[in-house]
This record gives sequence, structure tokens and C-alpha cells, in this order.
Amino acid sequence: MTDIDLPAAPPGVPLAVRWDAGTLWLLDQRLLPGEVKHEAHATGESVFAAIREMRVRGAPAIGIAAAFGLALALKDDDHLAGHGWLERMDERAAWLCTARPTAVNLAWAVRRCCEAARRTAPADGAAGRAAIVREAEAILAEDLAICRRIALHGLDLVPDGTRILTHCNAGSLAVSAWGTATAPIYAAAALGRKVSVYADETRPVLQGARLTAFELQAAGVDVTLLTDNMAAHMMATGEIDLVIVGTDRVTANGDVVNKIGTLGVAVLARHFGIPFWVACPSSTFDAATAEGAAVPIEERDAREVTHLAGIEIAAPGVKVRNPAFDVTPAELVTGIVTDRGRVRQPLADGLARLLGSA
Repeated sequence: MTDIDLPAAPPGVPLAVRWDAGTLWLLDQRLLPGEVKHEAHATGESVFAAIREMRVRGAPAIGIAAAFGLALALKDDDHLAGHGWLERMDERAAWLCTARPTAVNLAWAVRRCCEAARRTAPADGAAGRAAIVREAEAILAEDLAICRRIALHGLDLVPDGTRILTHCNAGSLAVSAWGTATAPIYAAAALGRKVSVYADETRPVLQGARLTAFELQAAGVDVTLLTDNMAAHMMATGEIDLVIVGTDRVTANGDVVNKIGTLGVAVLARHFGIPFWVACPSSTFDAATAEGAAVPIEERDAREVTHLAGIEIAAPGVKVRNPAFDVTPAELVTGIVTDRGRVRQPLADGLARLLGSA
């Protein structure tokens, strides 16, 4: 791993998550790129809604928001003590985890905060909640370090002149800073390498168009926006050297659960002989789930498909399917870049060795 001096965050890119004196500030990503608006959240219900409504999105950022959200959800329970408070904590934690069930980081971060509170054997709710805040702050700090390590572990995948296709947003806006799939890109650019990125628009919510293209452009990285169905043509004409995407969950066998459309990109990359890499923190590895088929796939509101910017674009009353994620089989993945290193095929064996029960 090459060590380089990176700034705290990519220049020009707003932070998605920030904790300040008991208030959680979240960038409302639904408004991008037209408006950059950070909202203050002081209750668990407010954070739950922000996660559910995708005001905050991206597995690591969701996990960070949920960790602080648990503390906020318990702030009216400081008068409780002992077993009664722990029961209330478990109840609030289980509720918070229902905000978005597919992203493993949400449950991981909440579970970690609960374990930290139990270790302190809090005398009252205030002490328990303070332990949760400390653990949430640790998760935030660790995520910054994790993204930097992903950047360094993935840096040699991006030599000078690389043309990269990415899907959805696994960028700085999805984490504390730097991103996962974008981290090696930002690091390569920081070293002065010429890097070109093609960003799939990512229907139906357009995270690639609204978020990835926005942040790469803001950071001064050469980026070109594509509609999703242009990827095959760009590969066929030899204009893509590498695919890097993020993921919301990697199962024990190496299956990758990511934004809908990722599977199609992986199939195309295999056909055209283009390396297909996934970048994620080690916390995204779900050793307890054997394969992607066992992961619940969230179905979202039909209006995301039938409407665009509030305007109906489909036949009124038409039936709609809107799965938010798909599963890319492990055999289609060239390798996975994590904060602990890189894994190539066979992924299941490599992940078990590298990450253990992370």
C-alpha cells in the first residue's frame, strides 16, 4: 500500500454527515445538485425519516447517521436506569434498524453502539447515552480513516490515463469523506494522474447524475454523465478500462448487493473483458449471510419510476416494480478493495482470510 498525504476531504465536496454539540447535521441529498442544504436533526424520529426518505444515503453514511440517531432517540429516557434503560435502548435500536433493511452498516453501527453502552454498565440513561455518543464519534472517525485506506489500497488500480465507469454514488457523499469507489479515483487525481470517469445516471433516483457527477465535477475530476443504457456501447467502443462500484452488503460467498443496475454493469464488463471491482469498508462484509439470495431487497415507491421531478412520465395506473438493489454473483466480480486490503477470486476464501468475522 502506497502512503500518500491526502487532504481531509476532496476539495469542493460538501460533507454528508456532521455531529456538532448534540445536533446531527445531514446534507439533504434529494436536493442535489440544485441546492446544497444541511439540515439539523435533534430527534431519533427525524434521523429515522432522513434515512428512510434517502435524505442521507450510502451504506457508511447511513451507519454513521444511525449511530448518532440512536443517541438522539434516547435523549428523553435519561431518567431510566439499569435494566429498564437497556430494554428501552434495545427497543429503539430495533426500530431504527427498520429504516432501511438492506444496508448492513445501519444495523452494524447500531449494534456496536448498543454493545458499547452495555460495556459501561450505565448507572442511568444519561451515562448510557453518553457511551453511545462516544461510540458514534469513534465510528465517524474510523470511517474517515477507512476511506483513506481504501484509497491507498485501490490506488494502483488507477494508473495514469484510466477511463472508469461507475454506477450510483459510492463517493464522498455516501460516507464521512472520500468515498469508497471514488476514493482511489480522488487519490489518483491528487497525485496528478489523468483520470476520466463515466458516471451512469442510475435510474430511477438518479444518484449518478445528481450526486456522483456533482461531486466529481466539484472536486475537479474529469467526469462524463451517461444514461444507464449507454454503458454497453461505451464498453463496446473501447472507451472503458475499469469499472469500480460500491456496495451495501457483501455476503459470505462474495455476492455483492448494490444499487439496482449494478448486476447489468457486471454482466457487460464480463462480456467485454473489463475488470469489475467493488470498493467497501470491512463493516459491509456480512459473514452471517451465506449468499446474496438471502438478502431482503427493498421495494420502493412506484412514483420513483412513474414520475420525474414531480411530472408523471408513465401511463396512469400502470403496474410498477421498483427494487432498489440487485445481487451481483461473486463470479462476476474481479476483486474487492477494502480498508484491510484487496481480495481477488476465489472471493469467499479471500474474504474469510482477510476479514474473518468483521
